Amino acid sequence: MDVGFSMSNSAPGQESYFEQTKKVILKFAQRQVFAENKDELGLVLFGSDTTKNPLAKDGEYQNITVHRHLMIPEFDLLEEIHNQIHPGSQQADWLDALVVCMDLIQKETLGKKYDRLNIAILTDLNSQVSPDQLDIIIGNLKKAGITLQFFLPFPVDQEAEDGSSDGAENRRGSSHPGQRGKDLSAEQQKGLEMVKQVMLTLDEEDGLDEVYTFSDAMEKLSIFKKVERRPTAWPCQLTIGSCLSIRIVAYKAVTDEKIKKTWSVVDAQSNNKEDVKKETVFCLNDDNETEVQKDDIIQGFRYGSDIIPFSKIDQDQMKYKHEGKSFSVLGFAKQSLINRQHFMGNQVLKVFAPKDDEHAGVALSAVIQALDELKMVAIVRYAYAKNCNPQVGAAFPCVKQKYECLMYVQLPYMEDLRQFTFPSLERNKKFNPSEAQLSAMDSLIDSMMLVKEVNGEQEDLFKVHHIPNPAHQRLWQCLHHRGVNPGAPLPPLEPWLQAALERPPVVEAGCKAPLEEVKRKFPLHVVKKKELKTSAQVFGKGAEEPDAKKALLDEDEEEYNLARITEGNINSVGSVDPARDFRSLIKRKTLPFGEVCQQLTKRIEQLLTYKNTQYYMKSISCVEAFRELSVKLGNAELYNGYMQSLKRSLPDRGLQDFWDLLVQDALTLIHKDEVEGSNISKQEANEFLVTEEKKEAAEPAAVDDFGDVDDLLDMM
Repeated sequence: MDVGFSMSNSAPGQESYFEQTKKVILKFAQRQVFAENKDELGLVLFGSDTTKNPLAKDGEYQNITVHRHLMIPEFDLLEEIHNQIHPGSQQADWLDALVVCMDLIQKETLGKKYDRLNIAILTDLNSQVSPDQLDIIIGNLKKAGITLQFFLPFPVDQEAEDGSSDGAENRRGSSHPGQRGKDLSAEQQKGLEMVKQVMLTLDEEDGLDEVYTFSDAMEKLSIFKKVERRPTAWPCQLTIGSCLSIRIVAYKAVTDEKIKKTWSVVDAQSNNKEDVKKETVFCLNDDNETEVQKDDIIQGFRYGSDIIPFSKIDQDQMKYKHEGKSFSVLGFAKQSLINRQHFMGNQVLKVFAPKDDEHAGVALSAVIQALDELKMVAIVRYAYAKNCNPQVGAAFPCVKQKYECLMYVQLPYMEDLRQFTFPSLERNKKFNPSEAQLSAMDSLIDSMMLVKEVNGEQEDLFKVHHIPNPAHQRLWQCLHHRGVNPGAPLPPLEPWLQAALERPPVVEAGCKAPLEEVKRKFPLHVVKKKELKTSAQVFGKGAEEPDAKKALLDEDEEEYNLARITEGNINSVGSVDPARDFRSLIKRKTLPFGEVCQQLTKRIEQLLTYKNTQYYMKSISCVEAFRELSVKLGNAELYNGYMQSLKRSLPDRGLQDFWDLLVQDALTLIHKDEVEGSNISKQEANEFLVTEEKKEAAEPAAVDDFGDVDDLLDMM
């Protein structure tokens, strides 16, 4: 990296070359950090005020500093680049810096295995260069197998300077558009010719493709590298019947990529994982909270209101026993019978024959060709290993110009299928669209097609396989920012990632007119709800009624109207008087009982976050109303389920005072004698408030306890 005097110069309102170069280095380093590979990275600065390199003798190789030797990059490198690298006041020969880099690589890779050696030089070429040893340097680069990359503030090809190249300026646009052609200094023009000579000597055809501008590099390096995975072969035997067996190897072609690094609990002050010790203790539910050893505990499966104990021996005996890995064909079926919506699992396997087995290759090729010609698939029993449950899947033939293989996709079992029955839209003439509406929708679909015909070939406008996972990219962006800026707020989503997730501009422009047409053909109207009328409003008041009855009716009507006035238009359980709102909504029957109960329980959970007697009493009135109306309507399941989940969460939420109030009011579970459909006996209901469930683990996740409540609400 060039940190010389000329790199820090910049025109007013423009970013200096030094800052641009620093951003490129940071982007490159952070990609290497999050890629989690074994690549080693070193950093040499030239143009620095100090000299620190092993070749600095007799006044040579001055103002060149080996800032970091070859090692796997970690977060400390990002911090060093961000905080410790500053512009210098000297100039240095970039060829000398290249020689120092070559010496560093050759000395520090001795005895190591490597796939590639590469040197990237970031400079503005605005320093004096001595070309005397250029041929020797190029020869040593070829001999050592070292590749070169240059990052410059201007494009290397002259065609890009006058815009005559087809798209070259867009591809290698300069972030300093004023410095083109004649704007280059004599040193820069000389340095540019030497860069061309070096790169074309190393690679005559594609040498200049490894010369980038700073802006081009920032665009390419903005995307974090995906975690590199070595293809791991899964060897097995493809069996058809009892006589035919073919050696195969399978590779994961598509799978759900997980981030390898996981979250850890660390001390907030030292940020050290070793400073935090986690212990889990099991105790009996008695006054002394007697500790129970882990060996004296077994798992239990809740079946209704009972707990069925299940030991590890039972679990081992329950597991399905089979011979081990298998890929056996159960039969064959037409491809048309395997629907796309039935594809399951989180991976797709490509199945090949081993490279060193010619007979297996011929046999597997025959199977693939036959399936392809007959438009058939093989239904396969797939077991990854002896301790894995087997799957049933379909093996599709895949015949490409360069290779052929089977593509395995998992298929569902009976329990995996969700069967839904919906009424037909065609039976109701009100829902039948007109020809004009159908035409408008067809036009909209055509305008939003993501595959276009260009010169007889299909072009994909939304290249999904080129879009990185935005969740991974955002996580890495925030982790890097937090690592180098501990106290600063997290940055916004990067523009390139936001743009990648948006609709392609061509589609955005083309669908505006069809969308307006759809709005015209499918107009929306505000539907007013019918107002509820009283019987007096519908039938009128009888003139023959006695005065005493009329007075009573008038009094009732006045009371009812006052209640209506104070209640207002209630359409949900509010926070002022949730119990009253709950009773009113149940009385009106404007919403399903389960939905109103869900609103009430959410309001109770909100009130319980304020540990205050006033809010506790309001929550007690909600529970009382919940129980009363559940008994009245004969529905005990929702109330009992909520109370049981609430009790399980008490120890970790510090709500013992609230529970004592429940005990005083005897707000227990609804038992069978009160509601016939309840699965709680009267004895269990009485014991519900007496016993207190102690904390079973020293550090259970609070989210899990609230999750029980949330799951119940979702079930409603």
